[in-house]
Amino acid sequence: MSDAVTYDARPDGIAVITLNRPETRNCLSKDVREGLFDAWDRFERDPDSRVAILTGAGDKAFCAGGDLKEMVETGMRVPPRDMFPLPYDTIELSKPTIAAVNGVAFAGGWMIAQACDLCVASSTARFAITEVKVGRSSPWASPLIHMIPQRIMMEILLTGKPITAQRAYEIGLVNRIAEPGDLLSAAVELATDVLAGAPLSVRAARETVMLATEMGRSAALRAARHAAEYCYTSDDAQEGPRAFAEKRSPRWTGR
Repeated sequence: MSDAVTYDARPDGIAVITLNRPETRNCLSKDVREGLFDAWDRFERDPDSRVAILTGAGDKAFCAGGDLKEMVETGMRVPPRDMFPLPYDTIELSKPTIAAVNGVAFAGGWMIAQACDLCVASSTARFAITEVKVGRSSPWASPLIHMIPQRIMMEILLTGKPITAQRAYEIGLVNRIAEPGDLLSAAVELATDVLAGAPLSVRAARETVMLATEMGRSAALRAARHAAEYCYTSDDAQEGPRAFAEKRSPRWTGR
């Protein structure tokens, strides 16, 4: 993995992935994209890391979007389908992810934050889908309809204007807001809340949410029940009630 993206596997089961090009506002240049592909792959294969936090280096930008200079130099028209490392799209992850947005998250920056399961934002962060300002498009924004109201989504896409972290919280895009110096701690706190759950239960819950966004009610219920079978038949499914009855903390094994 290049230094464009750093990976910190903490002993508490949390992996911190950092876009490390603050001098270019952590834009999605070729080296950053490749580094992020590698980081997500490492996280998925690491049995000791159960939650990942994605953030940006510096205090100005989480990610300012795609590398427009690169697009000009290469004459790019339609971005290749596999150009960007996106959970639920170009990569498959079985474990939860948290975006810790430390500054601007514009265009592709919004895209990679949106692709995470949860989002914590600095009070100084700003979000925007700016493609209309540069003659591009944002097909990746389509899942946003499952996160925020339609008319708000329409305004964000049609105007390209930024919204504050507070506004992002109000419309449901952001889970929590923290002061800039407390952002990573707030993201770790949220990750720790997730880690307290049984690993297979967390996985099943995550799959249930995503199935519900892709199917109608009845189909989603059937698919979610099927997806939850490995959870119900696990050792942890017995450990949870046993620990409750014995008035102790559960000892999860992920099996």
